[in-house]
Amino acid sequence: MPGKNKIKKTINKQEKKFKSGFVAIAGAPNAGKSTLLNRVLGEKISITSKKPQTTRDRILGVVNRTSSQIIFIDTPGIHKPKSLLNRKIVDQALAAVADVDIILLLTDAASRDNDSEKIIIEQLEKTGKPVVLGLNKIDLIAKHDILPMIKKFSLIFNFKAVVPVSAKTGSQTFELLEEIENCLPVGPAFFPEDTLTDMSEKFIAAEMIREKVFRLTGMEIPYSIAVTVDSFKINKKLIIIHATIHVARDSQKGIIIGKSGKMLKKIGEHARKDIERMTGSKVLLKLFVRVTKNWVKNERILKEFGY
Repeated sequence: MPGKNKIKKTINKQEKKFKSGFVAIAGAPNAGKSTLLNRVLGEKISITSKKPQTTRDRILGVVNRTSSQIIFIDTPGIHKPKSLLNRKIVDQALAAVADVDIILLLTDAASRDNDSEKIIIEQLEKTGKPVVLGLNKIDLIAKHDILPMIKKFSLIFNFKAVVPVSAKTGSQTFELLEEIENCLPVGPAFFPEDTLTDMSEKFIAAEMIREKVFRLTGMEIPYSIAVTVDSFKINKKLIIIHATIHVARDSQKGIIIGKSGKMLKKIGEHARKDIERMTGSKVLLKLFVRVTKNWVKNERILKEFGY
């Protein structure tokens, strides 16, 4: 009997080993990476839209569990870049993938185009890191199609696990976190338990403004805009934010402002509500529109804007 108790104590001790590590969420544009991050965090820190290439920066989000701390890095969509801006965005994504413990490859299960995934898998093979595959958007496909899809991807790459998931509904996200935790190295937490992200409120505010431009304007406009926060003042009862939406051409300025300023007002109202939700404070948001000629092709300006 004493021997059995000793074995029991050893098993309990092993079960209590805490795990922690960094996980890059990689995938093609529009795979649902930012939606998944917001879902597992329970808070919105990464912007989303139906337009591809919405995410331009590496966004960090911390998921604290009883037995682990998973630090997710939401990366821009990996694709064949055509412009200088896009090359810098893809470089950021590949740099993030190279500097983590685990890679979560998220793919759009409802898409028939897997060319981007093939490019990404070629990059993943070079890293030698464990990769978990998340088959996202299973809410959009028939259940009988899921198993053949798992088999197909399992033949392409030696994934540590393949988990069908829906970032939109939250289906299977717990199972996904379990599989990721299984792959994490043993180690202490990197961040305090109440940490959600290392992004500043100023940065997230700029992203929320940019998201509204993505959602409210036509296809060509969002890819030509950048947002800078010129001032972010916190008073006792009010946060006052002055921000500039930079466009690449004169013609785009009129579209962002809209007739009698209606579009700019709409962008501001939608962004203000999200920022108030994030900060828990009343926000006075003042938006300006400035033409910064061909900024997407200018190395110096790209650096000024943080790219």
